[in-house]
Amino acid sequence: MNVLRKDTSSKGFTIIEVVLVLAIAGLIFLMVFIALPALQRNQRDTQRKNDMGRLSSAIVNYTNSNRGALPTNYGTFVTQYLVAGGDSFIDPAGATSAQGSTTTTYVMTAKDNSDLTSDFATSQNVVYYTPGYVCGDSSASVTSGGSRKVAFRMVLESGGYYCVNN
Repeated sequence: MNVLRKDTSSKGFTIIEVVLVLAIAGLIFLMVFIALPALQRNQRDTQRKNDMGRLSSAIVNYTNSNRGALPTNYGTFVTQYLVAGGDSFIDPAGATSAQGSTTTTYVMTAKDNSDLTSDFATSQNVVYYTPGYVCGDSSASVTSGGSRKVAFRMVLESGGYYCVNN
C-alpha cells in the first residue's frame, strides 16, 4: 500500500489546449472574412456579364423589329426592351454616390472607339456603347464592324473589362 502517492489525473483542458483551439478558430474566421468579399465581387461580375448578354439579345430583337436599324436613344431602348413587363436592368452593386440613392439601373453612355482605360475603373454600373464597332482582341478595345453593329463594354469590379456585340 502506497499512501504517499497522490492522484494527479485532473479533468478539463489545459490553458495551452484552449489557446490552440482559439487560434485555429481565429484563423478559420480570418480566411472566411478574406474570401467572402472576393466571392461576392465575382458573383456581381457574373450578374453583370449575364445582363450584358441580355442587352445583346435585346439589340438583336430591336434590329429584327426595325429593319436592321440600331436604336438612336438607348435610354428609351432600355425601358422598352429590357425593363418592359416588370423586368429589371439593375447593377447588382446598386447605385453609386454620383447617381443618388434612387437610381440603380445601368447607365448607358456613348463611347468613341478608343480603348477603355483605368480612368473607367470606378464605373461598374456604366455600359459604354459604340455603334458601328465590334469587340476587339481585348475586351477594352473595339474594331470597325459595320453600320449594323454595336459594341457594349463594361468595367468589371474584380478588374478587367467585358465586351459583347450583336
